[in-house]
Formats: sequence, C-alpha cells, structure tokens
Amino acid sequence: MLHEMIDALPACPVETTLTLISDKWKVLILRDLLTGTKRFGELKKSLGGVSQKVLTSQLRQMEASGLLKRKVYAEVPPRVEYTLTELGYSLQPVLEAMRDWGEAYKKRF
Repeated sequence: MLHEMIDALPACPVETTLTLISDKWKVLILRDLLTGTKRFGELKKSLGGVSQKVLTSQLRQMEASGLLKRKVYAEVPPRVEYTLTELGYSLQPVLEAMRDWGEAYKKRF
C-alpha cells in the first residue's frame, strides 16, 4: 500500500511534502507528537476544535504514509497510543522553520 502511495506522489518535492502534511490538523498532530507518545484523548484535547471522526481519519492517513505508528493495548476500555516514526521525526526541522517564521511574522505586525 505504501509503495502505491509513493508512486502516486507528485514529482515536485515541495508538493510531495504538502501532500503529506497539508491539513492543519496533521501539522498540529506532528507538533504534539514531537514531544513524545500521546493517547487519542490527549491529542483530541490538545487540538481543541477537531472532531473525533476527523482526528481518526487524519491519524489513519498519517499512519498509512509512515509518519506515525499506532499501538493498541488489549485492555478494557482499549488504550491506543500514537508515536512518530523516524520518518515523522524527520519533519521536525520543517515544523521548527514554520514556528520560527510564524513568530517573526507576528512580531513584524
């Protein structure tokens, strides 16, 4: 499945990056997971206005693209944790650059 997804990615590297993290929620999920493993409820609370359906969809897409891994514990109720993969962590400089640019922009005005 990952191979098929990679074949479908755009030729332009910038467009490829945008395809993988273009959604606001995906970038914020990355931001939250850069500090370590989080449970679904922790992510939902941190993200605020995201619905459970949208968060689930975004997490599944990110797992399918290899950015994070999902671990389900056989407990009642089930416990699910999300952790960035090495590939997901490799986006840290991109997010830091976005943060730095946003801070500079806010100071400018």
